[in-house]
Amino acid sequence: MDHHTSKISAIEQRPLECVGPVFLELWEVKPKSNRFKLTDEDSEDVQLGDLDSGDISPTRIDPDANYLRNLDPKQWKDQDHYAVLGLSKLRHLATEEDIRKAYRSKVLHHHPDKCRVEEGNIQSDDSFTCITKAWEILGNGRNRRSYDSVDPYFDNSIPPASEHSRNNFYEVFGRVFETNSRWSEKQPVPQLGDESSTRERVEQFYSFWYNFESWREFSYLDEEEKDQGQGRDERKWIEKNNKIARAKRKKEEMSRIRNLVDNAYSLDPRILKFKQEEKDRKLALKQARKDAARARQEEEERKQQALVEEERKKKEEAEAKLKAEQEAMKAEREAQKRALKNKRSEIRRLARENEFYSTDSSEMVDHMASLEKIFECLRLEELENLATGLKEEGRTAFLRAVQDAEDHIERERKQLLESSTSRAVAGPSGRSKGCSAPWTNEELQLLIKAVKIFPAGTNQRWEVVANFINHHIQGQSTQRTSKEVLAKAKDLHTSDYFQLKVAANQKAYDAFEKDQKANVQVPSAPSSSQSCESCGVRRGENQTPWTASEQQLLEQALKTYPASTPERWDRIAECVPTRSKRDCMMRFKELAEMIRAKKAAKDAATSSNQDS
Repeated sequence: MDHHTSKISAIEQRPLECVGPVFLELWEVKPKSNRFKLTDEDSEDVQLGDLDSGDISPTRIDPDANYLRNLDPKQWKDQDHYAVLGLSKLRHLATEEDIRKAYRSKVLHHHPDKCRVEEGNIQSDDSFTCITKAWEILGNGRNRRSYDSVDPYFDNSIPPASEHSRNNFYEVFGRVFETNSRWSEKQPVPQLGDESSTRERVEQFYSFWYNFESWREFSYLDEEEKDQGQGRDERKWIEKNNKIARAKRKKEEMSRIRNLVDNAYSLDPRILKFKQEEKDRKLALKQARKDAARARQEEEERKQQALVEEERKKKEEAEAKLKAEQEAMKAEREAQKRALKNKRSEIRRLARENEFYSTDSSEMVDHMASLEKIFECLRLEELENLATGLKEEGRTAFLRAVQDAEDHIERERKQLLESSTSRAVAGPSGRSKGCSAPWTNEELQLLIKAVKIFPAGTNQRWEVVANFINHHIQGQSTQRTSKEVLAKAKDLHTSDYFQLKVAANQKAYDAFEKDQKANVQVPSAPSSSQSCESCGVRRGENQTPWTASEQQLLEQALKTYPASTPERWDRIAECVPTRSKRDCMMRFKELAEMIRAKKAAKDAATSSNQDS
């Protein structure tokens, strides 16, 4: 073994050139492959610019010979037409002139008439058929666009929204946008740019790609050809299915472009920077608006505070002025009241000293009542004149004052009665109704009292008031209806209600006074003091009206001390300091009588409604 080993020479490196049929057999093309892929990307294509009809020899070695030999003409849609013509590197960048020259070269090289065909071998015909089909596809602009749209060597993938894509944004997405720009209908297509790109350019870029218009269409992938249909209906059916498939692929393509733009927009550091700048700008603007609003609010509050302070001062001054005026008016009224009271006391003293300027006891009672009428009718100045007249003229001045007071009261009474009567008998247009009698003073007094007893809200109020009046007027043939009562109440409300009430009360007082005169037995030659006592005291009752506070005290005492309480009215009188036991008892009887009358009037109204 040592002998043989010693004869081996040293290893040397020698360059070898791959030529001949053996090299072609080693070409990495899979036989009978349905899809085309050339792996020898380092080989140089034939310079097409130097090809013409005179320098191509049929015996020249064709680098795509094995690829052509393995193609099936029936599967022409699966072949790489650019590789068939030797344009696998140029592909969509090849011009029409490049395609024409490549086709001419392939035809001259693979034409069946120029190739020696072995017996029973038809590969030259198949290669020539594939070359012809490639020319039909690439030599026609519309067919070439259909084929380019589905170019198998085009990378349809889009970069994911990952950290790697974010860190290498311009390198990753710049290449993808550049390759996809070939599908744009509008040219030139704006490119991604770099970090120094302006905001306007970046917004223009994304606006273009968000509104991207692609010419890519997928008619090359139609499963069936329209022309292969046997009849019109079948061709229509094929065309309909093809359109549906194309629309679906077009929608997927636009969705792919949109996802690409969305991923780029979400990872673009310039967009993030612009958003942050916009956010900071908005925050600054918002803060500026807040500061301005706060300043305005503070200024408004200051002005408002100044206005409030000024209004407060004015209000205090006005209140102080009003209070001073009110105090002055009050003092003036008090002074007038005191003067009026003093003057009345003076006149009463003069009348008492002169026995009320009467000649007998009955005239004295009349003059006492007339004196009160004089006080109600005359003002302070008139009272002063009366006092002077009484001092000078005596009885003559007193009788003249009494007559003037009677005339004054009578005039007011007539005016009020005439106005109320005319309104009651007149209709809305001023014409007399002629169906209601004039209202008497007693009826007016009962109407005023009933309106107070039965307030607004009482069920069938005016029927109840009418029944109340008719119930208390005994022996009168005329019965008041609810309509008459309502019309009279409205008339009283619109007229001088206070004066009418005074007149009605005066009438009632006069009637009461006449009744009392019939029962009073005047002793012979009574003294003036005894006459005053007999007129001022009536059965031990306090004739002043009950006030609201006294009424509340009485009601509370009635609740506190029921009927079973011993010495009940004595205890009730103790609870009402300003009233006597007899006053409380009489007030209770009066209230009970009012309640019974009210109940009777309601019952009468209810029964009359039921009868009707």
